[in-house]
Amino acid sequence: MEIMTPRGAARVDVDEGENARLLLVLTHGSAGGVDAPDLLAVREAALGVGAAVARVTQAFRVAGARAPGSPERQDEAWLTVLGELRARWPGLPLVQGGRSNGARVACRTARAAGATAVVALAFPLHPPGKPERSRADELRGAGVDVLVVSGDRDPFGIPDAADATRLVVLPGEGHDLKKQPVKVGEVVADWLTRYLG
Repeated sequence: MEIMTPRGAARVDVDEGENARLLLVLTHGSAGGVDAPDLLAVREAALGVGAAVARVTQAFRVAGARAPGSPERQDEAWLTVLGELRARWPGLPLVQGGRSNGARVACRTARAAGATAVVALAFPLHPPGKPERSRADELRGAGVDVLVVSGDRDPFGIPDAADATRLVVLPGEGHDLKKQPVKVGEVVADWLTRYLG
């Protein structure tokens, strides 16, 4: 399905089983897509615990851009998409998340979207080689429970455990979290069970 936003059309891929008890909305990183191995593994695992899963290709990617633009514009478009999806699944708890830049969007907009929790895959704590440019404030400012799943070899850094509700660091994984995607899915599914309506 497509949802028009102030920044153009976003594309949404929806998977749901019978009697969904939670809505999980996921998005991609700056240059990636919703078919990243970790996002697909999370989709499968979340369906297994009773979630409806919507994977959002943000408007900037649908338009062919590689850079997401300003956080304000990206967040505005994201909240438009979330409003449409919440209307489709009224009453279900919302958990939103994504990988890398998508995790940042999910953290920044969690309160405004009415999310119960955030799933932050490979949250990019800082640009590679620039630890002084920390984005930890986005994690701390989410205002809801945040699960962070990171690889111990991520050049974008690993958040401090104190800045999230739960931090899981997977050995041998880089920023793409593609060596053990099933493990990523298992961690997220276990986390989601506490929020099932």
